[in-house]
Amino acid sequence: MRYVVAVAETSSFTRAAQRCLVVQSALSHQIARLERELGARLFDRTSRRVRLTQAGEAFLPAARRCLDAAERAAADVASAVGEIRGRLAVGVIPTVAAVDIPAALRAFHQRYPQVRIGLRVGPSEQLIDQVKEGTLELAFLGLPVTTRPAGVEARRLAEDRLVAVVAPGHRLAGQAEVDLARLADEAFVDLPAGTAGRAQSDQAFAAAGVQREVAFEVTTVDLMMTRLVRQNLCIALLPSHYTPHLTGVVTIPVRDAPARIEYLVWNRVPLGPAATAFLTELDIAVDGAADGS
Repeated sequence: MRYVVAVAETSSFTRAAQRCLVVQSALSHQIARLERELGARLFDRTSRRVRLTQAGEAFLPAARRCLDAAERAAADVASAVGEIRGRLAVGVIPTVAAVDIPAALRAFHQRYPQVRIGLRVGPSEQLIDQVKEGTLELAFLGLPVTTRPAGVEARRLAEDRLVAVVAPGHRLAGQAEVDLARLADEAFVDLPAGTAGRAQSDQAFAAAGVQREVAFEVTTVDLMMTRLVRQNLCIALLPSHYTPHLTGVVTIPVRDAPARIEYLVWNRVPLGPAATAFLTELDIAVDGAADGS
């Protein structure tokens, strides 16, 4: 099962063998043996690529659940004798501000060095799906005030308002405050349409009765800042608690600014020992129950 998951995630028998620390022939032999036992091919192989068959697509989620269950069982046994080990899989949005994730992971790793830590960065809606699937145990995300995480347990961590981010030479850089109507004529850079990070701004402009032009769509805030806003090609709206990390730009309060809420979300099954210990390190108690207040 580990070999199948590795091939599916790397799209390569060679890279999967390297990840699993086995020779490729042994990995290929074991997968072929499994395919014979199942009576179906799990992968279509060509000289250029490897991809899951329909049977492989059906097998992969169950394989991941089995591997997670086995790892969880071992972690539970270790926890029963006073050890924290196993895996901690955490997801974060690029602009998370309610928790200092790098500092928290550093402190956690120093205290529990036997825990393997995985960190994934992505948009909120993708992180929620990965928590539902069990790929992630915990995720820190941000949503518009009109939206709540669905299908997962959630604890509200903080609420924040967005600010305008402009280049130092921008015509608005010296303003003490602006409103959305005044920003509407500017070219914007924002996250892709349909994402939660984009929705909070789109909803605010719609509520203000003004339209704006999103000239650039990017997937990372780093690109947004360093390559576009600093060049005075456009402006951005970003959470005020995140912008102190930025350099070379000017932030301006927005009177009718969009707002977002940061959440911690987790799956509805009980958290494992490593995830529970990590939340204890952050002084966050979830008590196995949702809290959206």
